[in-house]
Amino acid sequence: MPQKQGIRIVGARVHNLKDVTLTLPESKITVFVGVSGSGKSSIVFDTVAVESQRQLNASYSWFIRNQLPKYERPQADAIEGLTTAVIVDQQPIGGNSRSTVGTITDVAPVLRALFARHAEPTTGLVSSYSFNDPRGMCPECEGMGRTVQPDVERMLDKSKSLNGGAILLPTYKVGTPDWQILAGDSRLDADKVLRKYTKDEWHTLLHGTGGKVEVKTKNATIKINYEGLVDKFVRLNLKRDTSTLSEKTRDAIQQFMSEGLCPLCHGARLSQETLNSRIDGRNIAEMSGLSIDELVPVLAKLDSPIAETARTALERISGMGLGYLTLDRPTVTLSGGEGQRLKMVRHLGSTLTHLTYIFDEPSVGLHPRDVGRLNELLRGLRDKGNTVLVVEHDPDVIDIADHVVEVGPEAGVHGGEIVFEGTVAALAKAATRTATALAERGAVKKTFRKAGGQLSITDADLHNLKNVSVDIPTGVLTAVTGVAGSGKTSLISGVFAAQHPTATFVDQGPITASSRSNPATYLELMDGIRKLFAKASGQPEALFSFNSKGACEECQGRGVIITEIAFMDPVTTHCETCHGRRFKESVLEHQLRGKSIADVLELPVSEAVGFFTEKALKPKLQGLVDVGLGYLTLGQPLSTLSGGERQRIKLATQLHKTSSVYVLDEPTTGLHMSDVGTLMALLNRIVDDGNTVVVIEHNLDVVRQADWVIDLGPDGGAGGGEVVFTGTPKQLLANKKSVTGEYLRKYVG
Repeated sequence: MPQKQGIRIVGARVHNLKDVTLTLPESKITVFVGVSGSGKSSIVFDTVAVESQRQLNASYSWFIRNQLPKYERPQADAIEGLTTAVIVDQQPIGGNSRSTVGTITDVAPVLRALFARHAEPTTGLVSSYSFNDPRGMCPECEGMGRTVQPDVERMLDKSKSLNGGAILLPTYKVGTPDWQILAGDSRLDADKVLRKYTKDEWHTLLHGTGGKVEVKTKNATIKINYEGLVDKFVRLNLKRDTSTLSEKTRDAIQQFMSEGLCPLCHGARLSQETLNSRIDGRNIAEMSGLSIDELVPVLAKLDSPIAETARTALERISGMGLGYLTLDRPTVTLSGGEGQRLKMVRHLGSTLTHLTYIFDEPSVGLHPRDVGRLNELLRGLRDKGNTVLVVEHDPDVIDIADHVVEVGPEAGVHGGEIVFEGTVAALAKAATRTATALAERGAVKKTFRKAGGQLSITDADLHNLKNVSVDIPTGVLTAVTGVAGSGKTSLISGVFAAQHPTATFVDQGPITASSRSNPATYLELMDGIRKLFAKASGQPEALFSFNSKGACEECQGRGVIITEIAFMDPVTTHCETCHGRRFKESVLEHQLRGKSIADVLELPVSEAVGFFTEKALKPKLQGLVDVGLGYLTLGQPLSTLSGGERQRIKLATQLHKTSSVYVLDEPTTGLHMSDVGTLMALLNRIVDDGNTVVVIEHNLDVVRQADWVIDLGPDGGAGGGEVVFTGTPKQLLANKKSVTGEYLRKYVG
């Protein structure tokens, strides 16, 4: 039997890679490790994945290829042994208000087919069971389940009469024509306090019709048809194109409206005809509102191959520990860990073999308990005969690798080399950053800062939270923990953010990255830098921008020439006119302290801190150094940075804000184990400066170093939403009810 060759890469030079040559074994799990920015993603995604997709697209006809994304051939001497790549990246699921667990997992279409075939009475049309189709959506809310409605409590002061100014709408001030229509109606007593109105008077005031009212203006007296306050507000503001209104008017209207359940479908999103269609006593909205674990036995009772298909898909989701979710749950409300597992579960039912599955940090957002389920998935894909490539920092994922590749030794220009290849056992004996970090397991803190006060969260009931009330201590570092779906994000990013709006939040949202954006533009340093050059040279500021007058005319400030021809893959070449520096030669003649604008953009941040002494620039540059990104150059395109580097750039933008409370959502995302120490030093410095820091985090290396822990659970979804534990990490070690405590005990040994 011929030996399996695997994927062979020869002389890869993408981004910071330095003529990398390696072979990735076939039908094995290969985990890529190394510090953030070392070049892992450049190998796995920008070389292997891109070339696989490029060659696969080349197998289609020209007509189809023209409809597909175009990929440029990666810079490498050879890439051999490729198979079709299935890519599971770490981008959040996102979606909009119409995207649900049912739609993202493709179970919703199966459920619609089930109702079209077997419901009583059935409409016979699959589309009529969809809230995204005009034939099925509720006509009142157009399938959203919620509507914007006038808020009477905001419109009226019930302690006053109409003559006393009870109507708070700006166009209804006492004496105005709008006010006269209501106050002049014979059915209403304008001197009577509103809270004493009878039921009939309330109806007349809000929804009344009929009769004419005399209204006096400056020039005349006219008679106008009576129209209730709410009915007129709806007609003028909700049943018309509000884009014709000025922004000031729209803002004024907004304060008198609130969002609530649709009064017609009560949140079900569907038309009344569709909701009257039932299977086993339930309509499709009621079935979608059951948890997945509840829905599986309901479908098992039905004698239908369609029901069997839906049940099988749901069992896969439940097997990933997500049985508490409902199919109608909006995807925008999912935690990072839930989103990651839903993306992966799509591939569980595939019977295709000899594929290459590529995962980008699949453990992001997962509690240590949930990583075990992830590992089962990775092994299952491998055992079907597939090659699995994983970019990862989590020790538990690294531990299941058949083959490990470490890229480094450092990040950026100091990385891009293969520093280790081999088994996990061999890695433990190597002298690399990852091997050293794996060997180091610290203990929990012995001394803890004392709180100076507290920030209270009261009666939190968002999503699965069960009227949670908890205090966050001030002046200390607090870690909020719990399994995926336990309610951490709902509690902190949802309720705490609403109750304490002055806090500074650094979330998991991706930053916009393009070939024209760089650290200097993202940190809003370029305006200040251009002003300095303009002042020193007497030239206009626009001359020192590669997006404006200073741009090289040949490459339009890109530094490269991108040739795109129909039916051809794009080709990128170095601009020979500006030599990749992006500016006209005449611009580079103007200097600041002996350096041109191009020289400045080529400075590493660690050197730029010393070059720029200006107060408007130095603190922001120091922020990049503080988060461990001193090796980046000011002009390096953000599109070339790793996910971990982008997350830290976002953190750097928040460090020097005038805030006393910082909230970070999983700040270790994309960080190598050895970089966690740098992050902790930064967080401790922020706290020592008199601030409060709250981190939503799974990383046990962070949890053990916190002053206070708030653990949610005990499980996810309906099984969570409660505070399981509050106290120090030392006290958490002794707690037998906390899942986090169980894994922390294992971590510290």
